[in-house]
Amino acid sequence: MTSWLVAPKTVIIITLLCSTVHTTTAVAQNTEQPAEGLEWLSASLDELAALPGEPVTVSAGGLTRNGTPLLTIENNTAFTPSSKQRIVIVAGLDGKRESARLAVAAVRWFKVEASDEIRKTWDVSAMPFAQPTGYPAEPFPPNDGFFNDPERPDSRYIWRWIAYQVPDLVVEINVGDVFRIEQTGVEGTLSAALSLPSVNNEPSLVPTIVVTAPATDAEAVMLQALSRAPQSRSQVATIINSRIRRQPLDIARLLAEHYPTTPGMSYIPAVAWVHTLRLATLINDSSLREKVIREVLPWLNGQQSVVGERITFAGLAGTMVFSELAKTSSAYRETAEQLASKGIALAAQESPLGAPEHGSSWSDDVFLGTIAATTARDPVGLEAAVRLITRYANQLQQSSGLWHHAPDSPIAWGRGNGFAARGLAETLTALPPNHSSYSTVLDIYRRHMEGLRLHQAPDGMWRQVIDLPGSYRETSVTALTLTAMSRGIRLGWLDQSYQTVVERAWRGLLAHIGNDGTLVDVCISTGAGPTLRHYLDRTAVQGFDDRGGALALGAALEIHTLLATP
Repeated sequence: MTSWLVAPKTVIIITLLCSTVHTTTAVAQNTEQPAEGLEWLSASLDELAALPGEPVTVSAGGLTRNGTPLLTIENNTAFTPSSKQRIVIVAGLDGKRESARLAVAAVRWFKVEASDEIRKTWDVSAMPFAQPTGYPAEPFPPNDGFFNDPERPDSRYIWRWIAYQVPDLVVEINVGDVFRIEQTGVEGTLSAALSLPSVNNEPSLVPTIVVTAPATDAEAVMLQALSRAPQSRSQVATIINSRIRRQPLDIARLLAEHYPTTPGMSYIPAVAWVHTLRLATLINDSSLREKVIREVLPWLNGQQSVVGERITFAGLAGTMVFSELAKTSSAYRETAEQLASKGIALAAQESPLGAPEHGSSWSDDVFLGTIAATTARDPVGLEAAVRLITRYANQLQQSSGLWHHAPDSPIAWGRGNGFAARGLAETLTALPPNHSSYSTVLDIYRRHMEGLRLHQAPDGMWRQVIDLPGSYRETSVTALTLTAMSRGIRLGWLDQSYQTVVERAWRGLLAHIGNDGTLVDVCISTGAGPTLRHYLDRTAVQGFDDRGGALALGAALEIHTLLATP
């Protein structure tokens, strides 16, 4: 069974279904055109959100294969430590509008009619129309295919969204003429999947009930669900709440000990190595420094070349480790400085002036093509970095502040924006404030941060496609963005209004890092692509991941530094 750290087992979810399952063989006929006819639901959710009290944020928890959003109304406190218990409402798994209307009515009752005591005890989030295309729900639990299943990514989105709403109560509700309550649904239903026995030392059975009720009985549905609610937090809530209470240095040490799993001369291992060296200095742990030296020794002793047959910014970015190592290791300082200089010089090559010779023209280059120079504070490399940034901003940064991935890829890819954010922050850190281009880079950075702030998901994460609600909430862009924002707050580039944004992002990131160093929902390596589908279909990794682990390690150190700053 799918791990409940991907989707929790001890959840209580209110699932509103209509009583008749609609069967069809039309799945293969889905196109990339979104289904029409959700204006009524969007308007209902906007009206609902405007009422006093939580939930207040209208978003989307996923997308069907044809791009139809799984609209949500969410409480923004999923990853906020709280004594409140949480209900998650998932409606319309049969594709019927009546279910969605009942879900909206249930949330309306909670916001308007429920007692103060109920609202003080419970939080609510809802996905009112989980099958808006009318196709029957795929059997639960979904296995693998997150979120690139060729036919039914929607069940994966539903499963994951439920998990990271951190719910405490599971009730499956069917619309019918007679009000009745059962233990679980039939095999393959969401409630039955949540009640499967525990395997592989995962949390135990999910307490579930199935309620059948008339469409007008939203109040009775809620009251009956609440009357059968457990008196304590679910195991998944306990697990996630314990995760979000962990301290930044504890996370940094955890990730430094695990990453990289595969050493190599590229940016991914080097990000982990650089931050491990900084952590070693911060906590005075020579064993961490020795770990890095041991892993980079093949390059230090000349057994391996820092440059392969094909020179890329991703590879040259790996040389940042040598600049960092030269600061802390006298034994290897001279060799490390020579290797660092080679990487910086190659990254600075231009043809013509301002056009990086080894660049890809992707937003990734704003970090990958500049980090060797900014880590070393190399004057010549910094001049090339500024030219790269201004050139790429003119080509890729939009009026919203967000960045397209490439000139021929007009998509605001998550990690592509994260790379730009981190590269801008590192360049501003290295540039003297009196540099002639400092104010230009600062303006590019600030516009980008404002655009990112406006597209933060309700749970604090950022998405695989930044400006597309329903695109999956992705770990690496969240790590990169909160790193860049934290730096900006600490060094005065951003005002204190960003503090809450960063705090929410940090808790979201913590929720996606297991106690064993594994991560949830890290997008795999992604080149530029011409279509939205290219980005939506990138696999989300769950498990050990060198890229996600390295970037989260950097975020942990940056958050620690921000919190330690008077």
